Amino acid sequence: MKYYKLLVVLVIVLVSCGSSKSFQSFFDAHKTDIGVTAFQVPNFMKTLYSNISPKQNMFDNLTDFKFITFNNTSLQNQKNLINEMNVVASSKFTDMYRKNTVENTKIISVKELGNVVTEAIVFDSKVDKTTVFYIKGQFDPEKIKAFSDDSTFEDFTKNLQNEYQINLNPPLNPSFNPNN
Repeated sequence: MKYYKLLVVLVIVLVSCGSSKSFQSFFDAHKTDIGVTAFQVPNFMKTLYSNISPKQNMFDNLTDFKFITFNNTSLQNQKNLINEMNVVASSKFTDMYRKNTVENTKIISVKELGNVVTEAIVFDSKVDKTTVFYIKGQFDPEKIKAFSDDSTFEDFTKNLQNEYQINLNPPLNPSFNPNN
């Protein structure tokens, strides 16, 4: 009887711990999908991003950054992504902003420590494109909330993708000759 009770308690603990999904597992599961652009910013590149969004000044206290975009998604794939993000956001995150319409689902979920945001997931899913990014550090909640504005979010993601591409493929300077 004791073993039976112990087994039941063990199963309950394992099921309750295993039911949550982290952003890292979401990112890892989808970064190799067809039509996906994904990157995680290495520590040595974080200083390069200070000029991406001066309005937010997001990267001052950044310790982790992941970005993923799903292009040309089907309606069913979009629904699956929204459901997966709902699971991720419901595990220890608080919805700071949520907008659910037929055309667009936008979720901003955060973890807080006092009056500082320590982690944030910004998820924007439209019929043709879904974009998600995750940041970890110490952030002003108002700066995170600014991503609920569509133009701020779009400007940020475009600047981010452009800056990341430039830093991965720096232009060659033909006037530079290492032999001189």
